[in-house]
Amino acid sequence: MSTPQLVVHRDKELMAQAAAARLITRIVDAQASRGTASVVLTGGRNGNGLLAALGSAPARDAIDWSRLDLWWGDERFLPEGDPERNVSQAREALLDAVPLDPARVHAMPASDGPHGGDVDAAAGAYAAELAAAAGPGDHAGVPTFDVLMLGVGPDTHVASLFPELPAVRETERTVVGVHGAPKPPPLRVSLTLPAIRAAKEVWLLAAGEDKAKAAAIALSGAGEVQAPAAGAYGRSRTLWLLDAAAASELPRSLYPPASA
Repeated sequence: MSTPQLVVHRDKELMAQAAAARLITRIVDAQASRGTASVVLTGGRNGNGLLAALGSAPARDAIDWSRLDLWWGDERFLPEGDPERNVSQAREALLDAVPLDPARVHAMPASDGPHGGDVDAAAGAYAAELAAAAGPGDHAGVPTFDVLMLGVGPDTHVASLFPELPAVRETERTVVGVHGAPKPPPLRVSLTLPAIRAAKEVWLLAAGEDKAKAAAIALSGAGEVQAPAAGAYGRSRTLWLLDAAAASELPRSLYPPASA
């Protein structure tokens, strides 16, 4: 378990730009050392804002997009192409504009896919895809992601792990079907905390006043069942990327800058 580090930016636009630059560096470093890189994307306004900033970043072409594996932390269980799906929004924000290898873009199943409306079967299929990509040195039956990004909800949820619901209590499976999510749609597919914790680095993104209380709760020692964001951490690094509004309820003692 890595101790959370915080980086606080003036506003959400600067946060997105800085996070995009940081992500480019991590991907390029991984590709230089290993030949490939593996990143888990998040949806929502902060995740999509980061992708849009990455698309306009001058250094984006330093990435070898053909050697990048993309996964998702969660997905709304909706039909393929639905504009509310995280993968649809990611394609619009960035993915359609860069030369990715389609075989390395690992979207979570849609509700009109081969598993039909069975969200649990869809989750099982994604777990099998992760396991097939994992190597002998990887942990928890998933690839060792270089960076796994998560948006933090106002209720402290991350991915589709909501406070007190069964999915946040899962300790064995890497992917679960979520039933009865408190925000629409009620059916979702999500990585579990064990899968999240297999990542080298976990980045938690929070911008806006509506995220301030969630950040304060998650960073104050709350339990992961009550505050799922508190249970999201990386093997070598856990990085909270916030804007000033989201950090407004944090004690100043938590503000030291993260190391490079």
